[in-house]
Amino acid sequence: MDQSRSSNQIKAITLGGGVLPGLSDVVKVADPLAAAEWDEKLSSIPGSTFFYSSAWAAVLRDTYGFKPHYLTLEQDGVVSALLPLFEARSWLAGRRGVSLPFTDECGPIGLSPGQTAVLVESALSEGARRQWRFAEFRGDAGFPEIGPESQSFLGHRLKLAAPGSDLVMRFADPVRRAIKKSERAGLEIEQSVTLEAVRTFYALHCRTRRRHGLPPQPFRFFLNIHRHVLQRNLGFVSVAKHDGRPVAAAIFLQLGKKAIYKFGASDERLQHFRGNNAVMWGAIQHLVRRGCEELVFGRTSPGEDGLRRFKLGWGTEEYHIGYRRYDYSTRSFVLARDRSAGWHARVFGLLPIPILRLLGAQLYPHLV
Repeated sequence: MDQSRSSNQIKAITLGGGVLPGLSDVVKVADPLAAAEWDEKLSSIPGSTFFYSSAWAAVLRDTYGFKPHYLTLEQDGVVSALLPLFEARSWLAGRRGVSLPFTDECGPIGLSPGQTAVLVESALSEGARRQWRFAEFRGDAGFPEIGPESQSFLGHRLKLAAPGSDLVMRFADPVRRAIKKSERAGLEIEQSVTLEAVRTFYALHCRTRRRHGLPPQPFRFFLNIHRHVLQRNLGFVSVAKHDGRPVAAAIFLQLGKKAIYKFGASDERLQHFRGNNAVMWGAIQHLVRRGCEELVFGRTSPGEDGLRRFKLGWGTEEYHIGYRRYDYSTRSFVLARDRSAGWHARVFGLLPIPILRLLGAQLYPHLV
């Protein structure tokens, strides 16, 4: 990053409505929960997904009390670029700006790299004013090359334009066999927006997180997903059952013609039914009926070879996801580590689920 260029450009930016030198655009701080017709405005910005929506902002705010500070560029009254940010505060981790907490990828998006560069540097200026410890930007969509990555992940997306059998032919042989096996086993697949379905998912989610050596998100997080997302028909829970017993479940989020596979869970004692494949196939068919054209499978950490093979098996396109973290104490972009692995995973994997749930409720407000 050219420090002299960054400093000069930041000084030239006035947040909250100041005109940028040489541009007709205006940088503003927006609250998606108070802005009228926020989600409709997203349709004009290339790269927007559900994670940029007011519904997801409401989930983060109501679960953790984080405050939105979204930066926008407007041209002739139309939003042309967007950088969503939440300010997360805790007595343990201090004050941080993240785009966005508990979100796979949600970086700056806009009509040009120059616009997104202005928004990123505006965010760094705002963070200095608000005394953030760090600012983190998650995703490569429209991201300017202003600093090195702190972490990198893999993303996978599936184009859903081909209906029915044409889509199936793009799946790898192991996926097609797993789907047939689940069908022979008589698994019942349902797509639901009910609170009961959320509770079914959460019970499996807790088992899955324990298996991976991680505490589950607090249940209130999923209650807010039900309240702000599912009840607004912006997503659904896909559930697979065998003789009435839940085998696997997943939560999908959708805005317009793009959907995201956000959470998946299963009962490891019933893996032979191939419930994860049944849940995914049922959800894909449901999304096609809903007019969805693209399904994003979320991020995959380096080294998660099994998860990567699962996602590639559906005929997905693989792409890179980069995170960048700016540390205000060193005034530089720094490296960060993936906290999903380490000695703590072995400890969490030995704890009873009720204890893990309690730990999750206490820890997640300090994590982003």
